[in-house]
Amino acid sequence: MTRKSFAGALAVVFLVFTPSAQGADTSHGLSAFGDMKYGADFKHFDYVNPHALKGGTLRLRGIDSFDNLNAFILKGVKPDALSLIHATLMEGAADEPDGLYGFVAKTVDLPADKGWIAFELRPEATFNDGTRITASDVVFTFNILVAKGHPQYRINFAGVKSVEALSPSRIKFTFKQKGNRDLPLQLARLPILSKTYYSKVPFEKTTLTPPPGAGPYNVEKVDPGRAIIYRRVADHWARDLPIMIGRYNFDTVQIDYYRDRDIAFEAFFTGAYDFREEFTSRSWATQYDKPAVNKGLVVRETLPDETPSGVQAFFFNMRRAKFSDARVRQAIDLAFDFEWTNKTLFYGLYDRTNSMFENSRLAAKQKPSVEELALLEPWRGKVPEGVFTAPYKSPVADGSGNNRRNFRKAAKLLRAAGWSIKNNQRVNAKGEKLTIEFLLFESSFQRIINPYVRNLKRIGIEAHIRIVDVANYQLRRQEFDFDVIIQRYTMPNTPGIEQSNYFGSKWADVPGSLNLAGIKNPVVDNLVEKVISAKSREPLVTATRALDRVLMWNHYSVPQWYKGVHNIAYWNKFDRPRIKPRFDLGMLDTWWLNPEKAAMITAGKAPPKP
Repeated sequence: MTRKSFAGALAVVFLVFTPSAQGADTSHGLSAFGDMKYGADFKHFDYVNPHALKGGTLRLRGIDSFDNLNAFILKGVKPDALSLIHATLMEGAADEPDGLYGFVAKTVDLPADKGWIAFELRPEATFNDGTRITASDVVFTFNILVAKGHPQYRINFAGVKSVEALSPSRIKFTFKQKGNRDLPLQLARLPILSKTYYSKVPFEKTTLTPPPGAGPYNVEKVDPGRAIIYRRVADHWARDLPIMIGRYNFDTVQIDYYRDRDIAFEAFFTGAYDFREEFTSRSWATQYDKPAVNKGLVVRETLPDETPSGVQAFFFNMRRAKFSDARVRQAIDLAFDFEWTNKTLFYGLYDRTNSMFENSRLAAKQKPSVEELALLEPWRGKVPEGVFTAPYKSPVADGSGNNRRNFRKAAKLLRAAGWSIKNNQRVNAKGEKLTIEFLLFESSFQRIINPYVRNLKRIGIEAHIRIVDVANYQLRRQEFDFDVIIQRYTMPNTPGIEQSNYFGSKWADVPGSLNLAGIKNPVVDNLVEKVISAKSREPLVTATRALDRVLMWNHYSVPQWYKGVHNIAYWNKFDRPRIKPRFDLGMLDTWWLNPEKAAMITAGKAPPKP
């Protein structure tokens, strides 16, 4: 076939398979329910300053180490902010629940029945090595991620029947079932990899050689395990797109890694790095009385956080028989004294978590509605009765540190589950001891778990802490080699396919999945499908709340705590837009360096407060 006849054949294929000809509307954006904030003619996001200065360096800190620059495989530990070097088909807006707008893709076609989706690529879209991004790269990316990438891609894209390049700039994904609400959004967030590059380099291996990306930054320098420097691509192909105006303003982003959190904390006040979000309540309450703060060189702020907090908890590995009985899990929950912990260790800065979707309207905070009961009633007798009567509440103690009432409740539950006391130790009918190992990769959590270990001992459970290096921790986590592990599930404003990864039976035994608890519950599976298939916002909220109730009342975890704010500290040499993005802190991509403030900081003078 000649080049000319081949081009003609492509044209025919394009005419036959053009999605618009099949009843789909072409759009500049995408959302779960079609309610996008920004129209086709928008100039920039509302939460940016389109005139923000470009330049300077933002210095951040990482914890422990890293050994892999391939962000898309299970192996290795990735550095922070690696997404800066990659571009996705579409980019999310941080001031609406799930709106996505064209990045590598110029437009998107999605029919009313949601049986397929097609993307038209921008002709100017290139990898940062200068090669054009084509439909072939997108097809390659999808296939390699599903075949050899992190299991999350196989999970997220399980509903895709086929992918094909309709032309050099057009890709179509066909779904196994129509009506899939979330799958189009997952595909729109697909990062694009270079087929040419990976034809020469093994995809599945770890590497410290930066792959070519198409994002606003390149990796400029790598000090293995110690530091990474990203440099802004000055002539980036997407710099004038509405989604990019006013964003990614720093010339370089440098991340230095610290093995010890206490050393990292003190390094901040010497000016070793510029910004930190404080997650340790003790530090925020007592350890910021520093010269740099008192002189006005460092600013402390508390900003609202409207994102769902999700859940942070001690999750049981129910693949292990000792945790299979919900009464055992509930008893272990009763031994955790949050009130004492919050008062003594957290300075009262936290609230107890009572939901998988905390800090959002998705959380089941009231008695179940009529609509929720309609989803739950078919499962009566197969879920805890509390699901039908009341919102879940984590156990409450008096804060004295002597939690006798809850200890008595726990002992009763353990006896009922077949764990009796022998020589001050809980044993089952086989004489096996009830033991718990908390798996950690850093020591800072010991101060929280040690009192918990003592409480568990009081009810006859032998517990201890195991601290391993981050690589070993990650391996054990991926292979489900633990008793109890700490995990935070961050929840989107529009829950979808990720819920299957977190809680679905299908993925419970897939190494690397995020169903760390090993939940295999047909009720959970059914409700997850209700969440994924919801056709509008209110049915989504209903299904999510019903799912929340079933997850919490089954005691798959010991919920920890949350706060609905960002506690931040930074050297006062930055400016930021007047409007904070509703669902993001916005520091990395919307702030910029103010040279005058930076000069004052260098001279030891306090700049004006923001």
